[in-house]
Amino acid sequence: MKFSETWLREWVNPAIDTPTLVSQLTMAGIEVDSVTPAAGAFSGVVVAQVVSLNKHPDADKLNVCQVSTGSGELLQIVCGASNVRAGMKVPLATIGAILPGDFKIRQSKLRGVESFGMLCSEKELGLAEQAQGLMEFADDAPLGKNVREYLQLDDQCLEIDLTPNRSDCLSVAGIARELGVLNQCDVTALKIKPVAAGSKDVFKIDVSAPQACPRYLGRVIRNLNVTAPTPLWMVERLRRSGIRSLGPAVDVTNYVMLELGQPMHAFDLDTLNGGIQVRMARAGEKITLLDGKELELNPKALLIADAQKPLALAGVMGGEGSGVTDNTKNILLECAFFSPLSIAGRAREYGLHTDSSHRFERGVDPSLQISAMERATQLLLDICGGQAGPVIEKISAGDLPQPAAILLRRERISRLLGINFEDAEVQQILGRLGMAVEQSGNDWVVTPPAFRFDISIEADLIEELIRVRGYNTIPRTLPRYQPEMKALSESALARSQLRRSLIDRGYFEAITYSFVDPQWQAAINPDLKPMVLANPISSDLSAMRTSLWPGLLKTALYNLNRQQPRIRLFETGLVYIKSDKGLQQLPRIAGLICGASQPEQWGEAARAVDFFDIKGDVEALLAQTSGDISFVKESHSALQPGQSARININGAPAGWIGALHPQVHKLLDIDVPVYLFELDQPSILVADVPVFASLSKFPEVRRDIAILVARNIEVASICGEIRAAASDVLKEVTLFDVYTGKGVENGLKSVALGLILQGFSRTLTDEDVDSEVARVIESLRQKFGATLRE
Repeated sequence: MKFSETWLREWVNPAIDTPTLVSQLTMAGIEVDSVTPAAGAFSGVVVAQVVSLNKHPDADKLNVCQVSTGSGELLQIVCGASNVRAGMKVPLATIGAILPGDFKIRQSKLRGVESFGMLCSEKELGLAEQAQGLMEFADDAPLGKNVREYLQLDDQCLEIDLTPNRSDCLSVAGIARELGVLNQCDVTALKIKPVAAGSKDVFKIDVSAPQACPRYLGRVIRNLNVTAPTPLWMVERLRRSGIRSLGPAVDVTNYVMLELGQPMHAFDLDTLNGGIQVRMARAGEKITLLDGKELELNPKALLIADAQKPLALAGVMGGEGSGVTDNTKNILLECAFFSPLSIAGRAREYGLHTDSSHRFERGVDPSLQISAMERATQLLLDICGGQAGPVIEKISAGDLPQPAAILLRRERISRLLGINFEDAEVQQILGRLGMAVEQSGNDWVVTPPAFRFDISIEADLIEELIRVRGYNTIPRTLPRYQPEMKALSESALARSQLRRSLIDRGYFEAITYSFVDPQWQAAINPDLKPMVLANPISSDLSAMRTSLWPGLLKTALYNLNRQQPRIRLFETGLVYIKSDKGLQQLPRIAGLICGASQPEQWGEAARAVDFFDIKGDVEALLAQTSGDISFVKESHSALQPGQSARININGAPAGWIGALHPQVHKLLDIDVPVYLFELDQPSILVADVPVFASLSKFPEVRRDIAILVARNIEVASICGEIRAAASDVLKEVTLFDVYTGKGVENGLKSVALGLILQGFSRTLTDEDVDSEVARVIESLRQKFGATLRE
């Protein structure tokens, strides 16, 4: 929210300068993002009046004006503005004046006619980015008055960034209340008097959704002159708040919103049919908003409608056909309290964010509507004239928020904060914050005001006490710490070891959102329905992930699109699986590789990564864990058939590995081969406890064998069978070649293995080794039909 410091000081004016004011607000939790001047730097500009004008003798688009500054002498000014006319009061940059951009005004000739100054627009004074003509002042603007003084431009614009719980500060009145509490000074609140009804005109209002809209006010105002100019003081306050003037009807509703915090809307009364209906949208119903955007509404959307059509998306934006135009004569002024839950997420659901939705979804004071209606009515009548009818109110008192009393215990204050508060200070702080405070023995019973939606428990009250006194007043004390050694299990593997293992192999750790694009999620796990967020940040972050792969793939795509072809990423985090037991949060670790197997270098020929590169990384990762690791050929919807495997630990499923499926490649627009793995963390966070084993002092013997087996037989199965068939003298089995091609029959492959044998009590003889190898070969023949390759 943005506002003028001068406007704020009309409500409360503590004896502090701007930097101190900014510091106070920020330290009280109302962070000031920026402080900027209300206008560009200029000098020598005064209020002047165009007395007369004549066409330039040598230029059709120029006028020669005689201008008065109240000194009795007329100045000749050549002006090309389209809106210049006799009698108007405008800013005049006199000779010697300096305009924004260090532009100095000098006496000059324009097409042979002398000009002794320059008539200025808002743009030339740095008050606006665009301007259609000269800036025009009110008729009572004093001639010769310095424009900076007249418009109070020696002002600062403060922009604050509020947390969602502090909706009570989304107005000048709210900020003034806070500043008054912080400085213990009184706030000069507006004295809003009821506007007497000038007619008996009413309009039928029906609220069929009282839980979503417990209070709705309307007022008919007839015979308005909506083309009347908005007063300059209001235009300037709106401008300094970042809002452009759009005519008095809209300006007044915006002004009241900034001043009091109550969003309002004005309907063209003559476009309404059969009364106002506050109801939920019907299936398939559509509305075109003021910005021209057409929406198809869902039944959860709250609507303002008449008997024939939707008029506005409640609490968000008005509709196109019922807004105020230059031809409007009669209006229905709307002011309502909408339940925050009925508005929260509705604007974002349709890709909208407005000042109204920003306030309503955080909470607007449910007791503010009458005051806001009277304030807006009076301003409209003062500016546009007309006759106001009586206020029409529909209220469901039982559905309005009812603040509950909270017990504030004295001992709880000192226990949470470590400091004591005097009774008078507690009552003063809470009282100035608008709370009702009653003594109850040594404690207090506090009822928060209706506009404080964030006060519901005792801790909230204690937070208010220290927030107002100042967090920096809490004394610094060293905490008491009695260290205690925590027992560490040797069989527990730390996640940091897994991370370090992957980093050592060239991976980078990624941290991605737990919520992902539903389309990406469906591409990875089409059979697993994710949990969908009711109020997502955006539509492409609306599903809770059931795998870490969508986030890694999106990160990889982001890097590929930025000329980073070699990628190695991993992530540790939770996935969210819906089950009969509710939502399960499962910790996993996943990785992704693509591109070249090695960074660009000269030592060896370049090649792209393949399945065995990522399998090697996974094997290195699992080498730290306990259990029997196996890779079982199996299909996964996101992985390419023939290049995917389930990872088992001690026979139980623990994860997946493989190449990304070509269909998923196409769907996600990834045009390079990608390989992935994903593992359940609990399955791999168990390590073997080191146990000493005696070393043999006798020499090793190696025998190499080459066997022919069917191509579909896995080497892991062959190695497993060799270990099962051999005795304890077999120490290691090494695969050093797999060959298919010339000399090998179709359907077969040659597998070359090295067998390392070693005796513990004696040196193995040739007979011992030959017997061991023969037993192994016979077992392979019986199990796989293997034969020795000659």
